[in-house]
Amino acid sequence: MGPKVTCAFGPFCLDSEQRLLLRDGKPVALTAKAFEILTLLVQNPGQSLAKEEMIRRVWPNGFVDESNLAQHIFQLRKILENAPDGRPYIETIPRHGYRFTSEVHQVQPKQVVDHRTPQASPESTPTAVASGSGRSYRMVALSFAAVLGIAAIYVARERISPATTPITGKVMLLVLPFENLSGDTQQEYLSNGLTEELITQLGSLEPARLGVIARTSAMQYKDSHKDVRQISRELGVDYVLEGSVRRDVDHVRITAQLIQSRDQTHVWAKEYDRNLSDILALQGDVARAVASEIQLRLTPEETARLAVARPVDAEAYELYLKGRYFWNKRTVPSYLKAIEYFEAAISRDPKYAQAYAGLADAYALLGSAPNEEMPRKEAMPRAKAAALTALQLDESLAEAHTALAFEEMHYEWDWPDAEREFKRALELNPNYATTHQWYAIWFVGRGAADQALAELGLAEKADPLSLVIKADSSEVLNTVGRYQEAARMAGRALELDPTFALAHYNLADSYVGQLQYPQALSEYRKVLATDSGNVWPRAAIARVYAQMGQHAAAERLLKEVLEICGNRDDCSYEISTIYFSLGERDHGFEWLEKAYQAHEGALIFINLGLPLVRPRPDARYADFAKRIDLAINHGGVVEHVRSEF
Repeated sequence: MGPKVTCAFGPFCLDSEQRLLLRDGKPVALTAKAFEILTLLVQNPGQSLAKEEMIRRVWPNGFVDESNLAQHIFQLRKILENAPDGRPYIETIPRHGYRFTSEVHQVQPKQVVDHRTPQASPESTPTAVASGSGRSYRMVALSFAAVLGIAAIYVARERISPATTPITGKVMLLVLPFENLSGDTQQEYLSNGLTEELITQLGSLEPARLGVIARTSAMQYKDSHKDVRQISRELGVDYVLEGSVRRDVDHVRITAQLIQSRDQTHVWAKEYDRNLSDILALQGDVARAVASEIQLRLTPEETARLAVARPVDAEAYELYLKGRYFWNKRTVPSYLKAIEYFEAAISRDPKYAQAYAGLADAYALLGSAPNEEMPRKEAMPRAKAAALTALQLDESLAEAHTALAFEEMHYEWDWPDAEREFKRALELNPNYATTHQWYAIWFVGRGAADQALAELGLAEKADPLSLVIKADSSEVLNTVGRYQEAARMAGRALELDPTFALAHYNLADSYVGQLQYPQALSEYRKVLATDSGNVWPRAAIARVYAQMGQHAAAERLLKEVLEICGNRDDCSYEISTIYFSLGERDHGFEWLEKAYQAHEGALIFINLGLPLVRPRPDARYADFAKRIDLAINHGGVVEHVRSEF
């Protein structure tokens, strides 16, 4: 993290040796990682720091999502507010990273120490974490923390009253990211994976009574020093499950405790020692214990499922967790990396159903949007094959049913089968946010935007901090002409991550709907800046130019899109929309036909009208929609027509 110095900027003093941030002489609470990020920025004022370099410096050798860095930057901005000149202290550099904008002055350490408040409470004092003092010192500190954890559990066992007052009605539970006490940052994926698996296990227990916050939102609290009361208030949960993981070769020790939010009562705590091969059975043990404490009534099927867990090869399980880690990054390169890990897990354990489900998810999202890595016609059939294999091995996997439904809806346009798979997934796990999110797309295809928004509302309730769900909600609101609501939803995503490209794209769409073309162009260009070779923002800019009457500029961009796509068969829909915007309807339908032949996923949304087609109905449009069994909305009346495909 660089030399230990004491720096001053604005009303702040930062002492990297004492790991202390003061504002006007008073301590400011920061998480350990937020402090390290701020120190890195302050020690390099005016310099543009790449995201990858910052992640490497703050989380060396760790499996950390870029969104973790964005969330910490977001929290730092809220704490620091703006500099005296009105600018934010931390500036985002599109496609690159961040820059600290304020002047920084080195000061004498005594100037900081003299202002320190000895009486500061543990909640308001930054946590001191040893850094750079050697592996042995860190191991001692971690061991001491583990001893304290065991002692706390012992006290909890002795003192917790079994007569804790239960919460009536449906309760909400948050599984906080389990802490990695292995002394090895490369084991971070293990604690992250255990967190995700427990969320899945608990989410399927008794949905009528228990709702479980999804992984995306839960992981935002990793390394957070917020207390349970504050977290519970932010997410609206009744219980919090927290714990830690310590691994030693093939042995794993897990401690877990369940806390009731309203009065901070520790209602249950336990320690587990297992071989890594028994990790799935261990997850079932924890799930049953939590269910008992929250007084759920497990059905015989659920009890049997939790009681009997097939042993899994330890290395296969590690590979699966790494695959899920990369899948959650939601980028084309990360999908490819996830596929490698899932296939490696299957190679180790050919009967590993969850690895096949992960493989199906990765291929489904890889094939869902234009990319140069794998043709859609190759990715989507692989997604279906992997999902079917997963279900042959374990029919109870909601993730596999959801992936199969997505492929059938998005690629095959088999609406009845897709609906059956979505409903089965929700029977198995109504708390699985991804099912609600993708089921919403199904409702868009059926011309039922209100039901789509209702499903997205359920998805957001399960995963309150998900950027993708907010972006999808914004997209659906745009398609039904509720542009101001769409802009607000996109804005909510950008508050969490100002660099999130999809939210900028949807915000731009809302500006187009309101005929605010300069604002729309500004937002589309932010998306294009993240990937200069991307087709869809370039096509969107061309459409705006066409609608502004600047046909020469639109045609120039159309030429660029045609050159980028070459012989690819996944760009035809975007090309068709440019032609429609230019008023060249014959060329528009020619490229729309190519999109149909390639089974492009964007075709699902044309039931609400192509750009500049909706005001002037064309019989070819209705005929085209029939072939993919879309529901066509005529002035509020939905007409369902059967597919000829």
